[in-house]
Amino acid sequence: MSPEKKSVVSRRKFLDLAAKGTLASTAILNGFPTIVPASVFGKNAPSNRINVAAIGTGRISRGHDMPGVWQYDNALIMAVCDLDSKRAEEAKQLVNSIYAKKAGKDYDGVRVYTDYRELLLNKDIDAVLVSTPDHWHAPIVIDAVRAKKDVYMQKPASLTIAEGRMMADAVKQSNQIVQVGSQQRSSEQFRYAAELVRNGRIGQLKTVYVGLPGDPSGNEEPQMPIPKNLNYDMWLGTTPEVYYTEKRVHPQADFDRPGWLRCEQFGAGMITGWGAHHVDSAHWAMNTEYTGPVEIWGKADFPKHGLWDVHGIFRTEAMYENGVHMVVSNEIPNGIKFEGTEGWIFVSRGDAAVTASDPVAKQNAAKKLDASDPKIMTSVIGPNEVHLTVSKEHHGNWLESIVSRKPPIAPAEVGHRSCSACLLHHAAMKLNRKLYWDPKKEQFKNDPEANKLLSRPQRAPYAIKMLASAKSH
Repeated sequence: MSPEKKSVVSRRKFLDLAAKGTLASTAILNGFPTIVPASVFGKNAPSNRINVAAIGTGRISRGHDMPGVWQYDNALIMAVCDLDSKRAEEAKQLVNSIYAKKAGKDYDGVRVYTDYRELLLNKDIDAVLVSTPDHWHAPIVIDAVRAKKDVYMQKPASLTIAEGRMMADAVKQSNQIVQVGSQQRSSEQFRYAAELVRNGRIGQLKTVYVGLPGDPSGNEEPQMPIPKNLNYDMWLGTTPEVYYTEKRVHPQADFDRPGWLRCEQFGAGMITGWGAHHVDSAHWAMNTEYTGPVEIWGKADFPKHGLWDVHGIFRTEAMYENGVHMVVSNEIPNGIKFEGTEGWIFVSRGDAAVTASDPVAKQNAAKKLDASDPKIMTSVIGPNEVHLTVSKEHHGNWLESIVSRKPPIAPAEVGHRSCSACLLHHAAMKLNRKLYWDPKKEQFKNDPEANKLLSRPQRAPYAIKMLASAKSH
């Protein structure tokens, strides 16, 4: 048997034992996390370690995703990839320094790639972090699961609803573990709020208010020479070819908030940027994780000039089949308010931020959890009531799922549905009229104009290659 086959057999045997509870039984009894420490593996058992590669090494990767993985001893970041070779090298230095500090000696075990497709050919890599701009999320995840890699992907799940469906179907067909970065599911207050709502602590749920941050518009920006370290054509990916200017992409001098977040070519703005978090948490409480609204309407202000053209001030609304009314706006407090027939619950991140440059409205989100009656917040969820999945840390939950082969707390289909709902609100902003949606067919009803918004033309050679649909939804 070849060394490679021995490694695979050893890892599969280990995963099977872990799934059956043979390993880490004490951790399982004590609750999550059940990540097996390095002492269990032994220094000479690399086949039992989860080898991870980071694709996209900018702000969110350096500040959130890679630290989320390197904190666990049974996972190793062995490769990094970025279309900006300068960032890729800086990521290599960062990860090497972390492992050198852990080991107490020099470390140089990180491999650098500038094309994720070459990275996916490396059979030693078990799993990947996808921390790229939004327009690259779905294409890379699709390629990764087809290459039999498990994936942690940043939200939102896709640039369009059509891409999201392709991504979710590809994951279903592959049987790979995919965790969407909806990390609020791993925050105690969001889970508890969802359990309180599901168990009727505020009576029958009637209205959900989702408050999001906003983004300002910008100035016109001049064309600039493309940095030699940036593969700009591939960075544009499936989207149209446009001239390079630094504020369209990311800073070259540091890792501050990138400008692409405010360009509709690459994302929809805060409606998906933060909406994918809050709408997902709302769906969790509403028990609508695998469906979506049936009516959507609203309006938004869009910049009349300037490079940054995502929505400004907006208010959109939606009705769900269960009768719940959702209001989404950046003019209400950042967080989620659930109103029922017998009271209300408000939940937010408080003053927590994923990265230093996150636009958290601290003055509007002083409390992580609040309610119309303080007794609601001390309510105990009984043994026969609805209990949602407990996850203490989102990346750890993903690694746990890789070991157990059980679904993570934020699987691909759920992430797709959360993103889809946000994109429906975005469509309502664009068309400025009421839209009627069929969540099963994932089509607007009798509305060809609206259905044109479900996809975008894809530029060669980066278009997503189609496979037969899994018909899983």
